[in-house]
Amino acid sequence: MNRTRVYQGLAFAALAVAWGLNYPFVRLGLEYSSGLWLAFFRAGVGLAGVSVLMLFLPSGGTLDRAGKRDAMLLGLVNTGLFFGLWFEGASHVAPGETSVVIYTFPLWVSLLSAPLLHRRLRNLEWVSVVAGFSGILLVTQVWTLFGPGVDGFALLEILGGAVCWALATVLFKRRFRAGTFWTANAYQLAGGSGGLLVAAVALQPGGYGSPAPQLIEVVLYMGLIGTTLAYVLWFALLERLHASTLSNFTFAVPVVALVASAAIFGEGLTVFQALGVVLVSAGIFLTGRDVVADAPPPPRGD
Repeated sequence: MNRTRVYQGLAFAALAVAWGLNYPFVRLGLEYSSGLWLAFFRAGVGLAGVSVLMLFLPSGGTLDRAGKRDAMLLGLVNTGLFFGLWFEGASHVAPGETSVVIYTFPLWVSLLSAPLLHRRLRNLEWVSVVAGFSGILLVTQVWTLFGPGVDGFALLEILGGAVCWALATVLFKRRFRAGTFWTANAYQLAGGSGGLLVAAVALQPGGYGSPAPQLIEVVLYMGLIGTTLAYVLWFALLERLHASTLSNFTFAVPVVALVASAAIFGEGLTVFQALGVVLVSAGIFLTGRDVVADAPPPPRGD
């Protein structure tokens, strides 16, 4: 086997693990901190890591004042609302289930691209959307959302986070060119971190928790491994592979999250939920094959 392909495969496996483990780590962190504060800690540490990393990059692209402003505004949606809604809802939804709902992201990108980018969905795209959302209905067991012990609002928060991530990605595609992605990502992280800090202070003033070793470990993992290192791997792979090739395999992230959640929390899936995971994965795979081929890399927030 070609050595380069082996290295690329290992890099993507590490990327899927780094992102997939974010979901159980979020659940662990919520035992010591409120959702908005934990989201701010992750975004802030990730911003610090990316900022240091950019000092060693030959060129991350340059932005004018309007570009920096727009990137920070998009960060309010891509990092601020995405992380905030995800982390708030995650305290009431199992990590594996959360990851599957979040990874409806490519399906929302397909739907939003039609009105915002003026592109008509192809037949295969409609198939992927129908398969993906059918899977979500099964994973969330929508017929039980109003039953006892089920927090339907938390699921809607998480789904709203996925929509925010997708919306910011589509708008990012319209606004920035490929050579400025590194810099734009740093500014969007800054905007999102600032928004999360304001929201946490205003809405959860005492929710930052105590500096317990477990909380510090969770934050360092999510900020440095789940954000900074993941950025390094993602952009390194994008330099060598087409975006569609990578996006075909993003379904590996919720699989990692489901396995880790089962090992750490004993999370299990019903037959209907397992079928839903298969449908969501199929939808993501088909979306990657047909949609992302003509799209630049999105601002990564997962």
